[in-house]
Amino acid sequence: MPLPIVHLELNGPGAAAAARSAARGFLRPSDAGARAFTPVACDMALLVISELVTNAVRHTSGGCVLELHRTPDGGLDVDVSDTSSADPRLRNPGQRGEGGWGWHLVNRLGTEVDVRHLGKQGGKTIHVHLCRT
Repeated sequence: MPLPIVHLELNGPGAAAAARSAARGFLRPSDAGARAFTPVACDMALLVISELVTNAVRHTSGGCVLELHRTPDGGLDVDVSDTSSADPRLRNPGQRGEGGWGWHLVNRLGTEVDVRHLGKQGGKTIHVHLCRT
């Protein structure tokens, strides 16, 4: 049986909220037998999803695509694709609300984080694996 998937095209100021809303439903137990994420794992997933979508919408043109896949180990694969070929970069986090925390959080919370370039058409997909517990 194929594992459940979410596929959303997102753009604009409401993109991160729409992504979190879809993810909340996806992380609940399913009629197909998928177990719910723990509250802490769910919060971590929502944070990672929000950071990736917010940055894709803020720093690229054309919005992004969010895909969520439940994995055989009970975890979650998060893929956010956008139109920029530039790699995310670590910045010194700002102490006055000017940002710089997101990529640090994504790398700290994800067990697999990688950037997959989309070839000649340009753009990239950021892939993050998150554990269910």
